[in-house]
Amino acid sequence: MTPTRSLHSRLSLENIEAASRAIDPVFLNSPQFESQPLGELLGMKLVLKVETVNPIRSFKGRGADFFVSQLPAGQPRLVCASAGNFGQGMAYATRKRGLPLVVFAAENASPVKLDAMRRIGAEVRLHGEDLDEAKECARIFAEESGAYFVEDGREPSISEGAGTMAVELCRHSAAFDALLIPLGNGALLAGIGRWMKAHSPSTQIIGVCAAGAPSMALSFRQKKPLHTDSVQTIADGVAVRVPIPEALNDLANLVDDVVLAEDDALIEAMRLIFQYHGLVVEPAGAAGVAAALTFKQRFQGMTIGTPLCGGNMTPEQARCWLLEP
Repeated sequence: MTPTRSLHSRLSLENIEAASRAIDPVFLNSPQFESQPLGELLGMKLVLKVETVNPIRSFKGRGADFFVSQLPAGQPRLVCASAGNFGQGMAYATRKRGLPLVVFAAENASPVKLDAMRRIGAEVRLHGEDLDEAKECARIFAEESGAYFVEDGREPSISEGAGTMAVELCRHSAAFDALLIPLGNGALLAGIGRWMKAHSPSTQIIGVCAAGAPSMALSFRQKKPLHTDSVQTIADGVAVRVPIPEALNDLANLVDDVVLAEDDALIEAMRLIFQYHGLVVEPAGAAGVAAALTFKQRFQGMTIGTPLCGGNMTPEQARCWLLEP
């Protein structure tokens, strides 16, 4: 497909296309299908892209694998911070290349995600009350130890790897009127937006933040980084308090709007996805469907696409969010 629109961006269309061939196949070509029951319920055509059927149960393997594959020989020890899914992606990518990895996570991070990172092979250190505090500890550790600090949202190749999802979405039989993309640090939204604005410029690119973690939405609207003092949401995968300036710059020319989804809508979306398709999706991963529920009048009669970005929950969370009335 030939690009129809060019714009200045630090994200490369050529790199996204290359990533679609270079990333570990276990993360590529994830299922995508029109959900007839959800579409009928919401009054739209809703296409779901399922990013939970891979070894780490999330899309994060795409960007992590492409990033690690691009590292020069002799790279020092890698360090990152993660709520859990990015850390798993980095652990998977570094393990297969024999590279050491240290992951910093918040002290209250999901035990399922912590156990998974350790099981894959990462050294996990717990510091701080949220992801942004863990990230600051990771940055200090890297400076003091000479390690390389990998920040999801700051590294272009991570966003380019995530953008391979858009390459696959463009194979859908009908063009999308809009894509609803969960928005945490911005890597996924930027990567998808970069590809879609070149190959399907009529498609609206809409980010979805948790209402209890609105820093990226506020920053996007004000065109400058705006921090919040805390985050209050069940969606740990998008619970960003301190935006990354580079990520915000990436979004500026690629994103048409950013909306907020309340936790109640996230839970309803998770339950509907489970009810109709038997898929276990964590709160952040269901943000796009939650936005479709919240703004269904806005999207009436349209063809909407959204990725189900992750499915890592504790058994207690699954019972509470998916099964209890």
